Amino acid sequence: MATEAPVDYSLANPDTLTKYKTAAQISNKVLEDVKKLCTEGAKILEICQKGDKMLDDEVAKVFKGKKIAKGISHPCTVSPSTYVTPYTPLVSDAEEAQTTLKAQEAVKIQLGAQIDGFGAIACDTVFVDAKGAVTGRAADLALASHYANELLLRMMTPPGLLASGSEEEKKKAQAQKPYSQSKITQLLEKVVKSYDCNLIENTTCWLFGRNEIEDKKKIILAPGEGVKGEGLPEVGEVWGVEMGVSTGSGKVKTLPNRATLHRRTNTTYSLKRQSSRQTLSEVQKKFGTFPFSLRQLEDERAGKVGIVECVRGGVVRQYEVIGSTDNEPVDRLLTTIAITKNGLQKLAGPAQPNLDTFKSDKKITDEEVLKILEQPLAKPTSSKPKKNKKKKKSAKKAAPAAKPNGDEDEESSEEDSDDE
Repeated sequence: MATEAPVDYSLANPDTLTKYKTAAQISNKVLEDVKKLCTEGAKILEICQKGDKMLDDEVAKVFKGKKIAKGISHPCTVSPSTYVTPYTPLVSDAEEAQTTLKAQEAVKIQLGAQIDGFGAIACDTVFVDAKGAVTGRAADLALASHYANELLLRMMTPPGLLASGSEEEKKKAQAQKPYSQSKITQLLEKVVKSYDCNLIENTTCWLFGRNEIEDKKKIILAPGEGVKGEGLPEVGEVWGVEMGVSTGSGKVKTLPNRATLHRRTNTTYSLKRQSSRQTLSEVQKKFGTFPFSLRQLEDERAGKVGIVECVRGGVVRQYEVIGSTDNEPVDRLLTTIAITKNGLQKLAGPAQPNLDTFKSDKKITDEEVLKILEQPLAKPTSSKPKKNKKKKKSAKKAAPAAKPNGDEDEESSEEDSDDE
């Protein structure tokens, strides 16, 4: 009896990119809708609950009638100004359930959907009820974070991938060494220090895989003592690219808040308590190995009891709530990207901001940084005339020259990546 060939879950399979894109479209749509809920006095808990409902509703609309697992790859979290990590309070924690948003504070929204185990996570920072121009330190923070993120995305592109010119010029570009993790941090620090800001220590970018948002490679920005990343980006990979910036020192501390965000590990352990086994069973069935909030469990209070042994036995990982040591505001962004032969494609992530609304007296002057920011994220569509009439139409869609903000790169890479 012939055995079935194993399914190819890499980007070489067009279905994989389609599923990532579908999850990303949901994540981006819900992220924009959740942003509108972030007004002064709004309860964080209620925003998170509404965000999860939106994710569930949107996921239910796609791949109907197909035996494909789908759901939330990251619950909706809303982190106040000085919080670094995703934050999502519980209904049963009365005091935290009353936490509300303050006007002008930098709030981080993170969420994600997944289709067939391919998760697309996005995070963006909004300034609550900011009307008109954002000025002062808030503007410095937003611009530092935006340009550092744009620089990081360009440094994620493998050397020579976008090279043009003669074969010799292409080979020369491809022979260049990729940016080392220390060089990446060094250049990013030049950007944020231009705005008198600092990188958040141990900000981590992860390689994504099927049912895995923390795969075998990671890039750690501003690593603390004894901490280091492993590996660099390559064509055919999907990454979660994170940027964290603070107007303070960038140093972090564990906050006293209850850890409410968890994730199933690959560790096996014989749980002794019935409540623990029930909790783990529900986690595996509903969330697989994607992060979840205790408030998403059928019985939140029972989950709070059952999760204790799961964490102690290592079968579930607990995400501590982390904040800035000096209580300074933090801006955080997270972009899910695909690296194809045509360049880098943004899948899910922060929308392109209107930079004119941020008024700062500071700017980037470093020539090396400015040169990298001018580079495109992806190859433009070909503008050469074609003999085939059908191909002439696609030539008219040639992308304009890339600008430092990178917003037009997505369009060109979107079109080109379909043949991956």
